Amino acid sequence: MARLIMWPLVLLLTAVTVTSKDMIDKVLDERKSLFDRELGLMLGSNMKLSDSEIKANDIIMALKVDEVERGLEHPKDFNLSKHFFEYKDIVKDTKLFKMIKKMPKGAVLHAHDTGILGPDYVLKLTYMDNLYISFDGDNINFKFSKTAPKTDTSCGCDWKLLKQARAEAKSVADFDAELRKYFTIVIDNPNEVYTDVNTVWKRFQQYFISTGPLFTYKPVWEKYYYDTLVAMREDNVMYFEIRTILPDLYDLDGNTYNAVETAKIYKKVTEKFQKDYPDFFGAKLIYAPLKVLDKPTLHEYIRTAKEIKKLMPDFFAGFDLVGQEDIGAPLRDVVTELCDAGKDLDLFLHAGETNWSGTSSDENLFEAVVLGAKRIGHGFALIKHPVLMEEVKRRGIAIEVNPVSNAVLKLVEDVRNHPLAAFLSQNMPVVISCDDPGVWEADPLTHDFYITFVAISSRHADLRLLKQLALNSLYFSTHPNKDKLVHEFEIRWTKFIDSVVKNRW
Repeated sequence: MARLIMWPLVLLLTAVTVTSKDMIDKVLDERKSLFDRELGLMLGSNMKLSDSEIKANDIIMALKVDEVERGLEHPKDFNLSKHFFEYKDIVKDTKLFKMIKKMPKGAVLHAHDTGILGPDYVLKLTYMDNLYISFDGDNINFKFSKTAPKTDTSCGCDWKLLKQARAEAKSVADFDAELRKYFTIVIDNPNEVYTDVNTVWKRFQQYFISTGPLFTYKPVWEKYYYDTLVAMREDNVMYFEIRTILPDLYDLDGNTYNAVETAKIYKKVTEKFQKDYPDFFGAKLIYAPLKVLDKPTLHEYIRTAKEIKKLMPDFFAGFDLVGQEDIGAPLRDVVTELCDAGKDLDLFLHAGETNWSGTSSDENLFEAVVLGAKRIGHGFALIKHPVLMEEVKRRGIAIEVNPVSNAVLKLVEDVRNHPLAAFLSQNMPVVISCDDPGVWEADPLTHDFYITFVAISSRHADLRLLKQLALNSLYFSTHPNKDKLVHEFEIRWTKFIDSVVKNRW
């Protein structure tokens, strides 16, 4: 009798086991379907890799996964979760960084005139002849002149020939080390000193104030820009669109050069560089004066932009307004003027470089979209605006994302939480750029690509993402012959892939 009772129990247990297996299979199948759908949305996911690219991808992904997994197991040792100043030099020794350094990265579409080369380069400029220096408390002043400039009675600052000041110093090394501090915002304790956005921006802006008279000496301006192009090329950038305030320049003979003449100098130096390096695809200029202004000043800026475009239509790319967004004039206050500008000028507007939501700085994104901006600078706050995200994607407005800048200037503490992660996962029209890499001692573009790939993008994002980001920078550029640019990129990309497979670094 007991044996008869056991048979229904066995059948019941068997049925439960079968049902459980069916349910588990269903759950796992649904999980895989959702997972594949999500990966299918990622930027670059529809790209097909060649056999060589697959081999290179295996090498690159092994390095990436190793870094991510090590960080997952030992969070306190994951460098990219710390302040950029703590790991900017450390990561240069990794194989993956060196690979990305060698990788053709397309174009830089968002970088500012005198913020691109680092403090060691700027320090060398102070060895030039006819440079005078004066100190005003914690501030420093420079001036190139044939004779000592007049003492500034407002501060009682005495000018001294810099060569003389250096020669009189007890230690030249110590003198230069102190001088170098004015050419960088990098410090040993950034989290203690740069406690908020305003604090770091004050130091950031002081860099440009202190170095302004040094850089605006015409021979220095020309040299700095030429060497900027050198640095871009060495970082495997093919093409460059520079944002510049076009300051008045001066020389030793008392001549000054206005914004239009400064633009002509940019064009002349670009042409010389392309002659010296025919493998570089040139540069264009985006006129980007300061946003804190009155209406007559803005009208003058727009008039200047139109004049430059008329004189140099093939070199002039467009117009922008720059400055700390939270405390600057909102774009809605100058919509009328920008509407007028947009009739004749392409707009590349800074917008949404803020952590706030619902403020004027955040809502600058609306103006940027409706004014027809070709690209939006930063767009950090875009993640909070689902309608705008749809519009940006529908209209093909590229978002110029500058990951290192956003971290250093206190928009995001841990780059893993950067909104770019969401942009990448939703195949948004993104380009990676660098903003002012020299001020925080980063490479022209490699650091931004490396951080995007290792810390911001999904662990599953692979070589296709890197390639798509590089191609996006070419597609969304204003280069007149993008087909030629992309063709050359593909040639360089193939060589890069072959070198990865062969050398593994």
